[in-house]
Amino acid sequence: METLKNFLLEISGQTAYITINRPAKLNALNRETLVELADLLKTLETDTQVRGVIFTGAGEKAFVAGADIAEFKGLSVAEAEELASWGHREVMDKIYHFPKPIIAAINGFALGGGLELAMACHLRIASEQAKMGLPEVSLGLIPGYGGTQRLPQLVGRGKALEMILTGDMLDAQHALRCGLVNEVVPAADLISTCEQLLAKMYAKSSTAIASAIAVVNEGLRNPAEGPAAEIKAFGKAFETKDFEEGVSAFLEKRKPNF
Repeated sequence: METLKNFLLEISGQTAYITINRPAKLNALNRETLVELADLLKTLETDTQVRGVIFTGAGEKAFVAGADIAEFKGLSVAEAEELASWGHREVMDKIYHFPKPIIAAINGFALGGGLELAMACHLRIASEQAKMGLPEVSLGLIPGYGGTQRLPQLVGRGKALEMILTGDMLDAQHALRCGLVNEVVPAADLISTCEQLLAKMYAKSSTAIASAIAVVNEGLRNPAEGPAAEIKAFGKAFETKDFEEGVSAFLEKRKPNF
């Protein structure tokens, strides 16, 4: 692919490491960065070597400290709606529905669009100094990249409204207690913790993992249809090679070779 301007990409083994590389701007998400990320996701989705992704931010201060607010000035209502719609469709939803596990390694500030990016990922691991929040109301705005929808799913309606309406930041331990992140670790252990989680997943069926992600998301999107989606996906698994290998390995008392 073309040379990346706003990201560092390293593929090692089965893992793609994506580092948002705008440290002078605290890795803020401008339009150019989001367009580049959308293209990067398309490439990684079809890369058969890659089975998982770790997102992090360059530098020691920020994962992503928000959107690039300077780009908001002067937008019309229609332009603002299109900006949010495009960001949902081409970036945040693509991450949320990505068929390979994506872990956000939150190494510092994850604010506004940065927290929305982290919430779109499947798992979130935070360093001890990380801070998270949705401060948009202090700009006369609300979250526009899925924050009002995904935060309540993770922390509940009451806590989500507290965070959104006050704009307050949470420290890492507070975020852990309310379910916003999966784990908090020392900064030195952040990437290795993500790698250990992915290693466990790589020992499992990639087709089953992709199916599980899709069915969990469908149940959250449409609870009434969730059970039917699970039943259909469960049945479909029986025609996969991974099912044959998994059952054979179990009966033969050996590790499966997925």
